Amino acid sequence: MAEWYTRWHMDMRPLAERMRPDHLDEVVGQKHLVDAGKIVRQIVDKKQPTSLILWGPPGSGKTTLARIIARETESEFIELSAVTAGKADVTKVIEHAKQNQRLAMRTILFVDEIHRFNKAQQDAFLPHVEDGTIVLIGATTENPSFEVITPLLSRSRVLVLQPHTKQDIVDILTRTAKAEKLSAKRLPTKSIELLAELSGGDARVALGNLELAMQLSAAGPITPGIVETAAQSRLPGYDKKGEQHYNIISAFIKSMRGSDPTASLYYMARMLQAGEDPKFIARRMVIFASEDIGLAAPAALNLAVSTFLAVERIGMPECGYNMYHCATVLAKAPKSRQTTDAMHAAQAAAKQYADLPVPLHVRNAPTKLMKDLGYNKDYKWEAGYQDKRGFLPPELADLDFFA
Repeated sequence: MAEWYTRWHMDMRPLAERMRPDHLDEVVGQKHLVDAGKIVRQIVDKKQPTSLILWGPPGSGKTTLARIIARETESEFIELSAVTAGKADVTKVIEHAKQNQRLAMRTILFVDEIHRFNKAQQDAFLPHVEDGTIVLIGATTENPSFEVITPLLSRSRVLVLQPHTKQDIVDILTRTAKAEKLSAKRLPTKSIELLAELSGGDARVALGNLELAMQLSAAGPITPGIVETAAQSRLPGYDKKGEQHYNIISAFIKSMRGSDPTASLYYMARMLQAGEDPKFIARRMVIFASEDIGLAAPAALNLAVSTFLAVERIGMPECGYNMYHCATVLAKAPKSRQTTDAMHAAQAAAKQYADLPVPLHVRNAPTKLMKDLGYNKDYKWEAGYQDKRGFLPPELADLDFFA
């Protein structure tokens, strides 16, 4: 009875959980961390766990590595989610870890989405990490430089996990097919390839799609059509407040600056498909028209402003034509930073020489007294008049932002 219950209970777990590696040698990908001589391999081989921050995209194996480290170093593994855990949960874990410490047992506390804890909550871990009560392993999809407090970072090693490559996902699916006794006829290679393409480098997504495809196909072949039905439309991994947001807009701007219209349109498409506010993108193009094109093609600013107005007045999806038009022109346009450089130089000069008096001959002279004092003296009201005395204070007579 107990054996039947255990088997039934195991079968009820999601496929992604059933296929989670138990040992380091079973891990697919992340060779820069798990290969011989690399840090995770050294931790496991020496059985000396250390506090870590695992930073990587969803489905890259952060939880798996944390569990393997605990198992291989013979440490008790306690898992908390920063989304649902509160102060009472943390206190309970620390008390349990202190009991383990008295018994010469190590405790690894794994905090998933550690960036969701606020500063005070993260501060609470510090004394217990320092005195060895717990080994803290935090997992985050956000840049820990911004989301994890500095004292905690200084007491941990930050390990960066990369998205799985398509081949990684194919290897995981092939291993799964063997474990689940899915023949090549039931799960053909072309379906495995499609599952890998639709996963976005997320092993959990790939296995979840496969599990649903298995259910939809009953006992029949899992065709590419069934895979597409199971996968539906995967939402891009794009958080409008997260690092990915800044990475992609940065790539968009740099692609236009580098005169690569193909890359520019690709990154714009990713942002728009992920639900980015088109006005945000249009504003960046208005800035770019002056900052990076400027005097080389002054009309670019008119186009960018017109595009912003079109976005405001037309809206998506129709204003997409205007946005792709504008981005293409900006990317192909000649570039000049002359105005931008001059702006920075002018700002620096104005800050350094903030109190120099304006020369008398270029001052306004609305009263007789001011005229008698030499205000506006010998200045000629002529179009294009170039006064030999110049227009700057004498101390800046040789200043030229455009030399």
